[in-house]
Amino acid sequence: MSNMLENQLMTAAQVIEKQLDQQLDRLENLDSDDLKTIREQRLKEMKQQNLQKQEWLKNGHGIYNELADEKEFFEVSKKSPNIVCHFYRDSTERCRIVDMHLKTLATKHIEAKFCKVNAEKSPFLTQRLRIKVIPTIALVKDSKTKDFIVGFTDLGNCDDFSTEMLEWRIAQSGAIEYKGDLLTPPDQKKKTYINRPTKTIRSGYDSDDSDIDFDD
Repeated sequence: MSNMLENQLMTAAQVIEKQLDQQLDRLENLDSDDLKTIREQRLKEMKQQNLQKQEWLKNGHGIYNELADEKEFFEVSKKSPNIVCHFYRDSTERCRIVDMHLKTLATKHIEAKFCKVNAEKSPFLTQRLRIKVIPTIALVKDSKTKDFIVGFTDLGNCDDFSTEMLEWRIAQSGAIEYKGDLLTPPDQKKKTYINRPTKTIRSGYDSDDSDIDFDD
């Protein structure tokens, strides 16, 4: 059995080595026209990324701010396909913990709009999204509420979860770009962490995506 495993590993290593040799040969055989094409393509991609970044910043990305009312929420939804919205209440201490983390993440993930809404001052929107627990973070992608982070249950059931833990949880909705391992929570050493399936809404929410009606 051990000999068979060794042979399989050796065969796999040889295949990988052959693939690497082929890639190196291809790179070595590139002529000046090929290199020029690659550089031009890369420059084009960088320009497009820069234009996209400028558009995000123009639409208020990169900062964490409070929306004045429900009307502003719908206006933001039209401009920003990815939204991380914290529904809070002044009297809830845990909302200040969420504020601290989202303020940090807003500067890191300018591809999404980070904002907050006073649930008591926005009863129509709160009821429409079926917000029942404060704090709740609504995760919107392409004008649909893809997921909700309800309280701190998904964050280890503790108040001292890390910013990386919240970032990981938000990334499960697809609202932000994430290069880490979506299957392994950063704070996995916390014994109180409760695992959950990706993109499943609990605590009384419907599992279907909810459309945001811009006409209201």
